[in-house]
Amino acid sequence: AHCNHCCQCTAVGTNVHAGQPSMKSSSTHIVAMIAMRTATAFTATTIALLVSRTDAFQAAAAHHVSVRHRHLELQVGLHSKINGQRRKVHVALESASTSSSSEIAPPIEQPQPLSISPLSMTLDELSVHLGGRGRALAAWDLYRIGVDPLAYYNPSVVDGAEIDASVYNVIEEAAGPTGIVLGDYLINDDNDSDGVGSRNRSSRREDIELHLPPKRRTEGLGRDALGLLERLHTAPSAGIDNNLNGKTSSSAASETSAASSAGGIEGTIGKLSHISISSDGTTKLLIRMISDGLEVETVIIPWNDRERPKSTLCVSSQVGCKQGCTFCATGRMGKLRSLTSDEILCQVWYARKVCRTLNIPTVDNVVFMGMGEPADNAEAVVVAAEALADRQRYGLAQSRVTISTVGPNPGVFAVLGKAPAALAWSVHASRDELRRKLVPTTRYTMEELRLGFVEALNARSKKLRTTMLEIALIDGVNDSLDEADHLADFATKICDDVPGAKVVVNLIPYNSIDHPTYRKPTAEAVTAFQKKLMEKGVMVYVRTTRGDDESAACGQLATKKKKNGKRLTG
Repeated sequence: AHCNHCCQCTAVGTNVHAGQPSMKSSSTHIVAMIAMRTATAFTATTIALLVSRTDAFQAAAAHHVSVRHRHLELQVGLHSKINGQRRKVHVALESASTSSSSEIAPPIEQPQPLSISPLSMTLDELSVHLGGRGRALAAWDLYRIGVDPLAYYNPSVVDGAEIDASVYNVIEEAAGPTGIVLGDYLINDDNDSDGVGSRNRSSRREDIELHLPPKRRTEGLGRDALGLLERLHTAPSAGIDNNLNGKTSSSAASETSAASSAGGIEGTIGKLSHISISSDGTTKLLIRMISDGLEVETVIIPWNDRERPKSTLCVSSQVGCKQGCTFCATGRMGKLRSLTSDEILCQVWYARKVCRTLNIPTVDNVVFMGMGEPADNAEAVVVAAEALADRQRYGLAQSRVTISTVGPNPGVFAVLGKAPAALAWSVHASRDELRRKLVPTTRYTMEELRLGFVEALNARSKKLRTTMLEIALIDGVNDSLDEADHLADFATKICDDVPGAKVVVNLIPYNSIDHPTYRKPTAEAVTAFQKKLMEKGVMVYVRTTRGDDESAACGQLATKKKKNGKRLTG
């Protein structure tokens, strides 16, 4: 066997094999390598003639063997890097001009964060790192239900409640010393001996095992695999400013340090910091990012009235948003930063954990309609959607993952259209003047945006041509019958230009964010608007308002939390 990279030894010397024995001279090294590669073609006498210095030949052979393991490591790293590059997504950005233009801004590439956790890796990538596909599948059987394999397979963790301690700790903090009922979960029940709630407790180890395939219930991951998995979680950098979210720098740093020591997802990606449950069961999670202490909200919307109860999860793609929609609380924050794909996927991980622990119907539908504009973080959003729609990872159907964009420019629809997910467009108004009032960052005409949207839909498979146009309906602003009539023509043109397309208009009655003039439309106005669309052959639904009493409804997400009756702004 010979080393395929030996040409690098002579080209760049010790830079390639740092710390390895060096040759006495480069010429001797070259002769030695020739001898090794052609040993089968030469007799011992010929080799002796080529190499006059036996000690140099032996040093070359020892060097060759010692670097072979290093080359194998390089090959594994290269394999992972190539796979990462393969998943690069070109992101179209807006033109620098402030005026509207009919030209589509050319796409440029945004760099994918170099350090990603197993949540964002493909199964093949994780298999390479863990030394086998079976190990990767075993890890994902746990990630899928909101359990960290590092905790589950840790021999020192005996009680299942310890695996889900983050949920118990947060809801006890929200309950306060007197105890309250969060949905169907009772905190500090007088009849509860352990003080962590007597109703619907689902964190005994045997309860967790019921969510696993039968063969995983008796299998272990192995100490070697656990060590490899632990190394894939990179601790956050030191020296980060944690003076955020109403905390002193010392307290925030303390929490981050404590989380980091835990390792895994909770110690290196995000930490659950608050849970609130509204009267209709809508559950809002506040997750603090380990890297810098910033927080995002994600909302679980359970549908208990269905034959098979399930939940929809609304995830965030950024901390804040730069699009400035006048009816949205997130827009008031401005954009603080984009989330990594790990930080997006950890929201799903926590949601699955909370659903399993509190007996909320499990998440089978994910919508990118939380904080942030997905088009402004397209690369991470596409990577996250790939993980969600991968049957061997989160296992959702492509039709059960929806990416909603306001459409900053015509090119972003094609970029997001690369994701294995349904595509939705937050239109809000089909007339240019009104649209700019509602979405002040709009730089393109609605016709220019429509053409970009049509082009993206035509490039998709017929199964993914079902799309949604979203309208935040505001009293006296965009809820007139004239607006409905114009919107119906706009939607019909999309259907006409995309063979096999199914366009659904989703009406979202405005949820209050204390805007001085905006009001929720009357039920009569919403019904009349819906009827006008239906008369013109457009399929339309009215979104049911959920979670508005806990500021968890559409347009109300702005990282604020309530604790013991007091509202704290993050």
